[in-house]
Amino acid sequence: MSHRIYTTSFASVYPLYVAKAEKKGRTKAEVDEIILWLTGFSPAELEARIADKTDFEGFFAQARLNPARALITGTVCGVRVENVEEPLMREIRYLDKLIDELAKGKAMAKILR
Repeated sequence: MSHRIYTTSFASVYPLYVAKAEKKGRTKAEVDEIILWLTGFSPAELEARIADKTDFEGFFAQARLNPARALITGTVCGVRVENVEEPLMREIRYLDKLIDELAKGKAMAKILR
């Protein structure tokens, strides 16, 4: 069974990440920094993924994932990210958790482990 989020375009969720951060006084640049850290994308590669409306499955398939992401722990929507079995869902939850930490005012140095 495939989750709907897997076939959702990253471009459709990206503005929600930015809005969540900006609502709490953080910036789009900080959101981008988190995404680049997690995925290994260059700014141009990130822009291309957004422009071509890559779905989450393709987005993470194309990423060079940061090995330090295994240090991301805690809960998102009541789910412990480190306990998520499905690999793609775990990557999505890692990203959600990092954006949550940004919105909660955590220092960038702490967010980027």
